[in-house]
Amino acid sequence: MREEAHVAKADGFVAINDINPRADTHLLVLPERHVPSFREVAEFPPDEAKRMLDFVAETARGVRLEDYRVLVNVGRGGGQTIFHLHWHILGGKIRGMPQ
Repeated sequence: MREEAHVAKADGFVAINDINPRADTHLLVLPERHVPSFREVAEFPPDEAKRMLDFVAETARGVRLEDYRVLVNVGRGGGQTIFHLHWHILGGKIRGMPQ
């Protein structure tokens, strides 16, 4: 992933714009370390898992979102198409989802 594509970066985590946005603001937050899905989130030590959640919230604040959704798709049946854990931050008008 190119550095210039980063919206935010912290030790072990990066945020980028989604290339197929479903909202006015649609960011992806990814751990740099490979974990296939949220099912395996226990692979993160507790302090790293907390830092990841803090980074999700900091990223939303950093793009000046006050009201937003945080979404994780788990497995093919849950809509996951990229098998590397990532969080969606959706703000503004969201398309294709119940309001």
